[in-house]
Amino acid sequence: MPPSLPDFSRPPFAGAPEARFEPLPADGVLPDGFFSTSNLPTYVNLGGQWVAPTRPRMDCVILRRGDALESVEPRRLSRGDMIAMGLSEDGSEGIVVHSAGFLGGGHSANEEFRFMSTEVSRERPVNYEELAARLLEERAKGGYLVWVAGPAMVHSRARGDFEWFIANGFVQAVLAGNAVAVHDIEAALFGTTLGMTNTGQPTEGGHGTHMRAINKVRAIGSIGGAVRSGAVTSGIMCTLEQQGIPYVLCGSIRDDGPLPGVITDVLDAQDAMREHTVMATGAIFIATALHAIAVGNMLPAFHTHRGAPEPLMTICVDQTEFVVSKLKDRGTHQAYGVVTNAQDFMTVLRFYVEKGPG
Repeated sequence: MPPSLPDFSRPPFAGAPEARFEPLPADGVLPDGFFSTSNLPTYVNLGGQWVAPTRPRMDCVILRRGDALESVEPRRLSRGDMIAMGLSEDGSEGIVVHSAGFLGGGHSANEEFRFMSTEVSRERPVNYEELAARLLEERAKGGYLVWVAGPAMVHSRARGDFEWFIANGFVQAVLAGNAVAVHDIEAALFGTTLGMTNTGQPTEGGHGTHMRAINKVRAIGSIGGAVRSGAVTSGIMCTLEQQGIPYVLCGSIRDDGPLPGVITDVLDAQDAMREHTVMATGAIFIATALHAIAVGNMLPAFHTHRGAPEPLMTICVDQTEFVVSKLKDRGTHQAYGVVTNAQDFMTVLRFYVEKGPG
């Protein structure tokens, strides 16, 4: 069934008061009693009309600019900005959080979404046919698939499969850390990742090859420059550059280098990632606990790119249940867990995507 808006002529919408707004008393300081957003579809009674704030995500407030509403991080707000007030989500204060169908666990008759919210377990078989069908559907509909990757994507020899997904239109943005790019470029230049061959064997002097990769790119000036110059001719970063696919590389205190273009200020990195999460119709997290949880907190449980709210497909791949459980605990209710390693997941998923429907 096509997505549809709630019936605003019925409770809890019917008879609800208009929402209240109050100004910030100081930059980045909220008035007591502010409304804190979730990742679920939210509607605000604005002048008798139910309006959904743009750029939805959890842990924000609702900013009013005239007749427009936007979910905004408090750190971005200034004194005098008008924000929605209230602690209730049931319409009694002019705000309704419409959770039906977006919390999982049988809250909706939407079978497709109920599949995506199945509990994670290493003993449960993975329906790769369904996952492949969802990716093919998103590509056919012009969806925006955000991939969040950890360095195991490179170490586990899933690198070639990821290149294939990028080159064939299944990747619209990649969010990762410095290490993913470093070891991918190391593999392109030296055939190793962290000094290991693709069969997992250490090489003499291999502990320093990633540093040599970083130095090579820094000497050229950028990852894009390294690709254009012909220094880097294969790999994830090369394919992203060649296909014109945007990526955001975020730094951490563990980083070597970092590579040019890595964002080392965490708030700047969050802002850069958010510009892609607001466009997402689906997200695939692979072998990265911290990045998965960070991006999961920015993702709403839904998107409205085809009109009314519909579930935002979220797939999380890891060798343990921990990451998916953590995502669900922190509000990413719709995350579908696949307990396996990155190489197996990417290889099998590619097989079913290439196989196609049926």
